[in-house]
Amino acid sequence: QVQLVESGGGLVQPGESLRLSCAATGSIFSIDTMGWYRQAPGKLRELVATITSGGSTNYAHSVKGRFTLSRDNAKNTVYLQMNSLKPEDTAVYYCAAETLEERGMPYWGKGTLVTVSS
Repeated sequence: QVQLVESGGGLVQPGESLRLSCAATGSIFSIDTMGWYRQAPGKLRELVATITSGGSTNYAHSVKGRFTLSRDNAKNTVYLQMNSLKPEDTAVYYCAAETLEERGMPYWGKGTLVTVSS
């Protein structure tokens, strides 16, 4: 079992930056890919970015060039640096993870709210 706890959400103005963190506990040695997803009001949950245990990243087109996902395996934590935030980035951001034995992102955090508004 893996537990994920997100932090770092909040209210920012357009153009500002925010960093989200996701700390994993539990069966951390088997964690492979971790990622961030988001769900805006009235919309489906969508992929933001993922990162493998080896550091390979994948970004949604809408955030490429503005968001950077990094991983500290020693701290079992991933960080999502979000720059040049836009109102359309407003959403609940969820951390997810899969292990070597359990694929398909079966583990999820409770989410953290990011609001971009002037």
